[in-house]
Amino acid sequence: MPVTSPAGPTGPAPVAARRPNLVVAVLAFGGVTVALMQTVIIPLVPRLPELLGSTPADTAWAITATLLAAAVATPTMGRLGDMYGKRRMLLISLGLLVAGSVLAALSTSLAPLVVARVLQGLASGVIPLGISIMRDELPAERLGSATALMSASLGVGGALGLPLATLLAESVDWHVLFWVASGLGLLATALVVTVVPESSVRTGGRFDFVGALGLSIVLLCLLLAVSKGAEWGWGSGLTLGLSGGAAVVLLAWLRWELRTREPLVDLRTSARRTVALTNLASAVFGFSMFAMSLVLPQLLQLPAATGHGLGQPMTVVGLVLAPSGLVMMAMAPVSARITRLSGPRTTLIVGTLVVAVGYALNLLLMSEIWHLVVMSSLIGAGIGLAYGAMPALIMSAVPVSETAAANSLNTLMRSIGTSVCSAVAGVVLSQLTVPFGPAEVPSLTGFRLVVGIGAGAALAAAVIACFIPRRRA
Repeated sequence: MPVTSPAGPTGPAPVAARRPNLVVAVLAFGGVTVALMQTVIIPLVPRLPELLGSTPADTAWAITATLLAAAVATPTMGRLGDMYGKRRMLLISLGLLVAGSVLAALSTSLAPLVVARVLQGLASGVIPLGISIMRDELPAERLGSATALMSASLGVGGALGLPLATLLAESVDWHVLFWVASGLGLLATALVVTVVPESSVRTGGRFDFVGALGLSIVLLCLLLAVSKGAEWGWGSGLTLGLSGGAAVVLLAWLRWELRTREPLVDLRTSARRTVALTNLASAVFGFSMFAMSLVLPQLLQLPAATGHGLGQPMTVVGLVLAPSGLVMMAMAPVSARITRLSGPRTTLIVGTLVVAVGYALNLLLMSEIWHLVVMSSLIGAGIGLAYGAMPALIMSAVPVSETAAANSLNTLMRSIGTSVCSAVAGVVLSQLTVPFGPAEVPSLTGFRLVVGIGAGAALAAAVIACFIPRRRA
């Protein structure tokens, strides 16, 4: 049973009713800030071995550590938000982001940077927590467009943050990138404290530490196997051991969650047809949308002498991706309108089909910069539509008291999809290569195959969405 905390007429709760646009803007800014955190290191990846005095294999942990921390934190923060207050967990998440950014800005070696990236990854619960606060606090007529914008903020921040991060990385000391991230985190924290009310909807109860530990082990084993499998060897004992360990612990975790009175994840709610199919579609769609992020930068940066590369610097990569972020933002009200007229199931289907069309065009148009701008913008439009529909579908099928946990699980499913896509695309592009000088580079056939897989995954997500029960928003 949800527990309602007192909120008098002079308390912060009326702020959402009186200034819903301001609350939405602050929460969306928090989501964009978290996305910027994930993007800020991308321009540094090729230079990290030199900057930190380490090997490329070791510096890759600056990326992997964030992925693993985010996977563990997202469902945990969602459940804690339902229990103890979503705004409270939102502020804790932003605090971890600031702490990680400051530590990264002070780092001169690999170990503290990896720790800093772990702290930054622990902030990934901001977006599902923000969506849940919106459900609790906003008027019904504002909820659709607000959740669509919040859900798309991860893509918006990633697309818009890359040009800024690249510009700073090329013109100033690399530590400035993390000082900027910490400043944005402090600003987001101050805005949340000032504007966002604490939700009165709470479940109370005790936190499922055994469930949280079990799920963390499953996710760590699975994502390590997926993200490092190509480096370690897909048939190596370490990769197979992690995969087998994930499967064994998962079975034990499922048994525990079904038997405990206050589970981390309510599997009976998650097994409802709408929730289960939406999460499955989210994972498949996450796989699809991430293919663009893997293909487009490489195509743009490969030397023109390869015959299919465009020979552009990272700055141009950021500028090509930036329009897709703006399109995602613009699609938030469109997604809400389609949901209002035809239901979120229709919106999700339309979004996945738009992404599939974008990839289909990319199979034919890969030779000019404007081709990739059009492709990324079209895919961005589809992502904006689909990401706006997912939280609406989840929230239509779960109790208000479980909103944060359910949205966090949905966000996690998308992240698992993107991780699997990264592994699959890495295998494809490493196998389909052409010689270039003393080395080999991915071939045009390899890029087209990844794009084709992305299109197929988008169509698969559309088919899954067709089986979600039809329901108005």
